[in-house]
Amino acid sequence: MAFTAKDVAELRRQTGCGMMDCKRALTEADGNMEEAVKVLREKGMAATAKKASRIAAEGIVDILTVGDVTAMIEVNSETDFVAKNESFRAFVRSILETIIATRPASVEELMGKTMADGQTVEAALQEKTFTIGEKLSLRRFVIAEGVVSTYVHGGGATGVIICFQADDAAVSNPGFAEFAKNIALQAAALPSQYVDRASVPESVLAEEKDILSKQMEQDPKFAGKPAKVLEGIINGKLGKFYETNCLTEQPYVKDDSLTVGKYIAAAAREFGGAIKVTKFYRYDKGEGIQKREENFAEEIAKMVQQ
Repeated sequence: MAFTAKDVAELRRQTGCGMMDCKRALTEADGNMEEAVKVLREKGMAATAKKASRIAAEGIVDILTVGDVTAMIEVNSETDFVAKNESFRAFVRSILETIIATRPASVEELMGKTMADGQTVEAALQEKTFTIGEKLSLRRFVIAEGVVSTYVHGGGATGVIICFQADDAAVSNPGFAEFAKNIALQAAALPSQYVDRASVPESVLAEEKDILSKQMEQDPKFAGKPAKVLEGIINGKLGKFYETNCLTEQPYVKDDSLTVGKYIAAAAREFGGAIKVTKFYRYDKGEGIQKREENFAEEIAKMVQQ
């Protein structure tokens, strides 16, 4: 069965694959459009399988807010070059739109959701992997509702969502947006694990106290001191732990004479309403992923030999 240039263009529109790939697929399928799509999908699946062992530690973190719903996502690629590609970024944005529209509970559930173009997220990711030629990985996402502030740093290197409990008097104040953005900037600049002291689990505090106690046991200057005195010293040292690990205990980056907690309290007084940070989310691109370390000259040599 013969095929025309229009058939090649139509196949490319349907699959997003390159023109030469579409032409070869139509040739292999003897001009049958459905069979050609199948050929490309089979090749795409094969290409995806070959890339499964590769390490995808680049990519982007992105955030989208629609109404009172906000979603943040991390999608990884193998190279920073792909992460800067506008088509890849548009693809990530379309997944965010799907998350907000369908509210999946997990990455696995998200993979089965249908996107605006009619494809499932899994099929779209697989097709994008085939088209781009790199392993892509949808790593994680989170959904937040209500009053939030967001910030994306470095073109997608770090993303932050701050969730607020604030009354109408505070939220409607003209200065609230800038205040809320400052809290998001703070969370991006200085990583922390908890909102405030009350958010730190008792098990974590117990472990920290145990570490401090053992450190003091090995320090001669604490030898012979009463248990009550040692307990007071330990509680004092916990202040540094809180300052490092709790958002509201950190020095405020724009005025280190204040803690973040005091900055929030001052803003609440100024705006004439109550404000509280209830939770926050921070994604660092590639966080915890072991990146491939390979000699660049050797990598170029391998490519030349292929």
